[in-house]
Amino acid sequence: MIFDFNKIRNFYLNFQIIVQKVRNIIDHPLTYSEKILYYHLSEISEKIISKNLIKKRYNNFIPDRLAMQDATAQMTLLQFIQTKKCKTFIPTTIHCDHLIYAKNGSQIDLKNSIKENEEIFNFLRLTSHKYGIGFWGPGSGIIHQVILENYAFPGGMIIGTDSHTPNAGGLGMLAIGVGGLEAAEVMAGYFLELKFPKIIGVHLKGKINGWTSPKDIILKLSGMIGVSGAKNSIIEYFGKDIHHISCVGKATICNMGAEIGATASLFPYDIRMKNYLDKNGRKKVSMMAEKIKDFLKADAEVYKNPCNYYDKVIEIDLNILEPYINGPFTPDKATPISKMKEEAIKNNWPTRIEAGLIGSCTNSSFEDLSKAISIIKQAKNKKLKISSEYLVSPGSKKVYSLIKEKGFISDFENIGAKIFSNACGPCIGQWFRKNNKNDKNTIIHSFNRNFASRNDGNPKTHAFIASPEIVTSLIFSGNLTFDPRKDSLKNEIGEYVKFEEPKAMELPNKNFNLKELGYEYPLINKKKLSVIIKKNSKRLQILSPFPEWNGDNLLNVRLLIKVQGKCTTDDISMAGPWLKYRGHLEKISENLLIGAVNAFNYKKNKVKNILTKNYNTVSNIAKFYKSRNISTLIVGEENYGEGSSREHAAMEPRFLGVRVILVKSFSRIHEINLKKQGILALTFLNVLDYQKIQEEDIFHFYIKDLKPKKHVNIELIHNNGYKEKIIVKHSYNEKQIQWFKAGSSLNFIKKN
Repeated sequence: MIFDFNKIRNFYLNFQIIVQKVRNIIDHPLTYSEKILYYHLSEISEKIISKNLIKKRYNNFIPDRLAMQDATAQMTLLQFIQTKKCKTFIPTTIHCDHLIYAKNGSQIDLKNSIKENEEIFNFLRLTSHKYGIGFWGPGSGIIHQVILENYAFPGGMIIGTDSHTPNAGGLGMLAIGVGGLEAAEVMAGYFLELKFPKIIGVHLKGKINGWTSPKDIILKLSGMIGVSGAKNSIIEYFGKDIHHISCVGKATICNMGAEIGATASLFPYDIRMKNYLDKNGRKKVSMMAEKIKDFLKADAEVYKNPCNYYDKVIEIDLNILEPYINGPFTPDKATPISKMKEEAIKNNWPTRIEAGLIGSCTNSSFEDLSKAISIIKQAKNKKLKISSEYLVSPGSKKVYSLIKEKGFISDFENIGAKIFSNACGPCIGQWFRKNNKNDKNTIIHSFNRNFASRNDGNPKTHAFIASPEIVTSLIFSGNLTFDPRKDSLKNEIGEYVKFEEPKAMELPNKNFNLKELGYEYPLINKKKLSVIIKKNSKRLQILSPFPEWNGDNLLNVRLLIKVQGKCTTDDISMAGPWLKYRGHLEKISENLLIGAVNAFNYKKNKVKNILTKNYNTVSNIAKFYKSRNISTLIVGEENYGEGSSREHAAMEPRFLGVRVILVKSFSRIHEINLKKQGILALTFLNVLDYQKIQEEDIFHFYIKDLKPKKHVNIELIHNNGYKEKIIVKHSYNEKQIQWFKAGSSLNFIKKN
């Protein structure tokens, strides 16, 4: 079955016409990203798409499709229900991949996860049937792999409540991660509001070879530009030999664009995308794409003179690119494998690898796992045994079925690997790691993020990122400094042997019916369906609207916490064991900022109550202030809110009475989530003013005349009575200020 066939057919009938119309208006060659963006504008006219105007403002877009994973879908649906709509405005799907444990193995874990999360899965299933949402049940696979296999199409636009939604860029689709309230609004028929992104062109020269993989391209790029280097930008890859990179390889690269702040990443349509569509039973889509394939890429003039049309051009020479290992604790600390021994000594990293993990939404395709098997079969022939724990998470039921049919499951298990469910598992903290002590140790995985505590809850675990084939080769050595390109290993009979370059297998041609893959067909009779949430539920809670702004200045605001250093959404609203409360705002708010470091005592989750002078958890202090109608403030540093799209990181502080978050800079998704939930998101005009904030300060925010592009004055009153003023800035437009006034964008929509 091809989902949305008529919609896709109409898209391809109109895409060429619309692109030509835009070209005639603006009279200059277009990048591929621009073609997709212009096509999906809610209105196309000479006035709207004037080049000088459109790139300076927020614009309204109509995506083709929306996707949610089970953890973020709960709050999204709770908000969507408040809009009183009968069905979703655009095709939407839910994918149950986050609430599945990684502990004993796929069959046991899936069974236990379904039992423990029965209330949530039933809520998601029932709501899907009621509102016409496609439902992929537990065990069907990881959202982004399932989207790539079944829904993504070249030239389209998809949004998703997961920061790695850009994975679909591997199939030439503009895919953007959004917060849950943004998604709920689009589901209800409102536009996606997005500032026209800058376009970064990444010129890939030559071909990857040897042990180098597509993963190494994005690991290299992450090291080149850092975790916020592509903020408010789309990364568009090009190069005459990029057709040598497979579709799933391109998806891996696009997936990890989230780690450098990109709004989206994508590749132009090519033969590898056609082949992938064909082999996944979607040949009718590729036939339509083939007819306009010259439009599903940037114009020829762009490729001839890229510096004239991209906002920035970065070159990577694939001929000399070597494998990379990134980490620990941040995905942009990039080390070429040839330098790992030197870096490990210099940084005193533990080099003994305790565990190697492959899978996740980034690298769990048939191709990825076949490369790992290539290493494993060599190891068997060379009489090598694994030296580290080895864990595998297939990307989808389709992938699992194919690797089982090929005998890969047996190959994995014969060397001692444990196969987890077709789900996110260890990547998002659902790994119940055996013998997990609070000791300094090293793991290596093929995931996308390696923040402290993310995988196993241990802040001392040094997590490194590499390709599946590098991870697999290193678990046979058990050492982070092993370089499989040149180093030898001693086998069972005392011989020294070397690995050869891994080889990927072609995706087999095999048809599956959707039920086999975990898709549940919607009920035809929906009239009698009603969504009921139990009052005493510990997992789900009906939302109450946040209060409106009274229009006055925010006076006598107290500091809740001044955060020191990196503060990701994992630090603000931790995943792992807290995932089960994603549909219960009151309960999950107890984890607010438990991973953030207090700048005044260098401790986590221990902040000062200014009134009692006692220390307690962040959430308890916030509750204390809220009970006394005292507004609070959070202060942070650079790229605050880096990481996931989870809007809980914005809803929790809002629920607990935080009115303002003041930082040196925000990540893109988190900033818009804060705006949507009615929190005032401000940035220092002078980042050195961060140093002026003291633990017992009182803050006056003069916002009565809040306007776009108008700075905000703050008066600090220190504990000794000394006063000083600082000036901060914001990025609110007129509509977003209306959200703030209404208390949230959802309040604004309901009111209007």
